[in-house]
Amino acid sequence: MTTDAAYTELSACLRRTHLLDSIGQLLGWDEQVNLPADSADLRAEQLAVLAEIQNAAAANPRTGELLALLEPSDLEADQVAVVRQARRDYDRATRLPPDFVREKAMQASRGYHAWARARAENDFASYAPVLEQNLEIARREAGYLGWAGREYDYMIDLHDPGMSAELIARLFAELKTGLVPLVRQITGSPVRARTDLLRGFPVEGQRAFLREVTARLGFDYRRGRIDVSLHPFCSGTGADIRMTTRFNADEPLDALFSSIHETGHGLYEQGLPRAHHGTALGMNAGMGVHESQSRLWENQVARSRGFWRHFEPRFRALFPAQTGGVSADELYLAINAVVPTLIRVDADEVTYNLHVILRFEIERRLFAGTLAVRDLPAAWTAAAQELLGLTPGSDREGVLQDVHWSGGAFGYFPSYCLGNMMAAQLWYRALALRPDLEADFARGDFTWLLGWLRREVHAAGRRHELPELVRRVTGAAFSPQPLLRYLRERYGPLFPA
Repeated sequence: MTTDAAYTELSACLRRTHLLDSIGQLLGWDEQVNLPADSADLRAEQLAVLAEIQNAAAANPRTGELLALLEPSDLEADQVAVVRQARRDYDRATRLPPDFVREKAMQASRGYHAWARARAENDFASYAPVLEQNLEIARREAGYLGWAGREYDYMIDLHDPGMSAELIARLFAELKTGLVPLVRQITGSPVRARTDLLRGFPVEGQRAFLREVTARLGFDYRRGRIDVSLHPFCSGTGADIRMTTRFNADEPLDALFSSIHETGHGLYEQGLPRAHHGTALGMNAGMGVHESQSRLWENQVARSRGFWRHFEPRFRALFPAQTGGVSADELYLAINAVVPTLIRVDADEVTYNLHVILRFEIERRLFAGTLAVRDLPAAWTAAAQELLGLTPGSDREGVLQDVHWSGGAFGYFPSYCLGNMMAAQLWYRALALRPDLEADFARGDFTWLLGWLRREVHAAGRRHELPELVRRVTGAAFSPQPLLRYLRERYGPLFPA
């Protein structure tokens, strides 16, 4: 068999596995958007069966034979990247027992519904056994894959290949050193944003505005849609992207910015080379890179003056009664308000990273065995007091606020902060290439920025891990310093001492 024939057949095998994964994502989206209240048990079984089928496809012995043929061959650089990622995925699939794959998928589905009930009822005790089982499953999975004793590193590597708890801890320590005094400086400013001015915004108007905004940014609604869920998210492949948001008449910026955030994810997925979906050439580079795309559009772009010079007239036209007494400066200050909050998804971009550091430190303790699940509420309260200066009034405001652990997504939270760091580095590189970028935004033109991201980040697929991708695009080592610089430059003038 020739190398070209083997590579073509391998690509077909990978494509089939990818298609099965896309079906699972669609079922997962439907579970959180449309599923009837009493259908959860059936959906758990459906997801478990599909996960078993997908894992069997990923572990197809023929894939192993093709890899054995290709690995010693003289391949082109892109083919080497595809084979390397395929080997990683194949080894993982073949080492996970089918019964375990089924159990994990079913537990993730049941865990989501247990979390949703516990959050609604503020009942951590009912959720604790589910969380303990999820941790046990995560440890078993790491053991199957040869990561025994390094279970948390395995979970991090699963979301951000090449990263580790030790490396993240160093980056976060440097960030924390610069961030904590910056937060004190900004929150100590005599200038205060009037967020109470934004009240009573009809949901239909919000829906229309965010749809217009996200379409203008470049999201292709012919290949995607946006709905409502308990917790905003984005899933799917480039040809079918499903995003969600949530609405509150008294918090119009929440739906807007969460939608722009998910649009960043959607733009990344829509920008991955469609012809190579299922291979490393058409695969995202990990969740840290993914979050860099969502956070860049949400923060550097959508909180900029240029962005609002374009969209403010439309915002006022849709909500004349609600914005009539609000000046342009008051609106812009409210958009960039810095007010510590207990809820991560509601946090401003200055204090947001403290929420991520809190979760990272708690996850490390959970996996190290120095923190028991039953003690999570107390540990969370202590960490919130230390990092945010706030005390949760309930577990709904603390340990129950996030959906991630319900599905076993440990090691995901650091990706948000890694993404913020990468977004800042990308932002400064983009400005170096196009100093008048905000003038584009003021005209409602986001094509240069999206085109640049498509060429430099999206088109790269998973050829490189996050630090190497940052170095290649920006010419500098991955660092928290650009993020600190960005936060000082944007928020220092808004909130002077």
